[in-house]
Amino acid sequence: MNESQKWFWLTALLVFSGVIYLLAPMLTPFLFSALLAYLGDPVVDRIERLGLSRTVGVIIVFTVMLFVGISALLGVIPALERQIVVVIAKTPQAIDWIQDWLLPRVSSRLGIVLSIDTATLKQSLVAHWQELGTVVQQVVMHLGRSGQMVLGWLSFLFLVPVVTFYLLRDWDHLVRHIDDLLPRKIVPTVRVIAGEIDAVLAEFLRGQLTVMLALALLYTVGLGLIGLDLAIAIGISAGMVSFVPYLGVIVGVLLAGIAALLQFGDAWHVLAVVAVFGIGQILEGMVLSPLLVGDRIGLHPVAVIFAVMAGGQLFGFFGVLVALPVAAAIVVLLRHSQTEYRRSEYYATEIPLPTETE
Repeated sequence: MNESQKWFWLTALLVFSGVIYLLAPMLTPFLFSALLAYLGDPVVDRIERLGLSRTVGVIIVFTVMLFVGISALLGVIPALERQIVVVIAKTPQAIDWIQDWLLPRVSSRLGIVLSIDTATLKQSLVAHWQELGTVVQQVVMHLGRSGQMVLGWLSFLFLVPVVTFYLLRDWDHLVRHIDDLLPRKIVPTVRVIAGEIDAVLAEFLRGQLTVMLALALLYTVGLGLIGLDLAIAIGISAGMVSFVPYLGVIVGVLLAGIAALLQFGDAWHVLAVVAVFGIGQILEGMVLSPLLVGDRIGLHPVAVIFAVMAGGQLFGFFGVLVALPVAAAIVVLLRHSQTEYRRSEYYATEIPLPTETE
């Protein structure tokens, strides 16, 4: 590759990166669709090997995905609404608990006087609740004031199924087309690297998704057995962010601990919350992650946290979604670069040490 070609590819890479950065807000549904298609393609391939056409396989897999997605929305959203309604109804009791139990103890420990106007706060909450109605009505009113948000959600709900279907149908064709466009000289190397990235991503994503769902179920059931009103909301939230090391436990213990204090007002339920997440952490570390994920991505936990934070800082929610897949690809590339470096003449050449001269 001569100098002009190097500058051409460097410029093309910079332009491509700039376009991705500018279009990041609208790329989320396409990225989500690509993720679903990537996860569903092996299933479609297996159906093809059974003698059915790819279109039939795509329809079967797509129908299952659609059914699971709609069932989750219809099952989770009403349950969340009911739990939030219960929490709001108990808010006055929580305010009394804060005023009568929590603030006096904090004041005695810190040596300062803390107080809140509970009567005014309760009146304000009741007035706003009666004015706005149910939680669903509040959300609808909020969305109604933001046409851009409505269009964004509608486009997401419409685009994801459509794009997922076409990507599933044409996935193998797209892969072959990209392979045909590669310079023939680098095809063997690119295929090896792409195969390793695919193996890492496939095992990591499918395994990690299974771990996240298992933890969400475990946390939800455990908090439900305690009697926590927000068991579903907190359990699902903690399970879904568990792909970042220790974040699920931290978020879950904080939210569930505060909710338990406000709901029950004693330390035993807080200890029960800690026990639920402690059991979940033990199962994840000793059973779920070693069995389903292992060390697929090859990243230190600190590097995982940094990758997610960096992706979010640069590209928002889009960046959070692509952070770990991109990190996995970079790990594979660095591994190959290290191998080539160790094979290079520069690495093998020994530099003579300077000798002392009198």
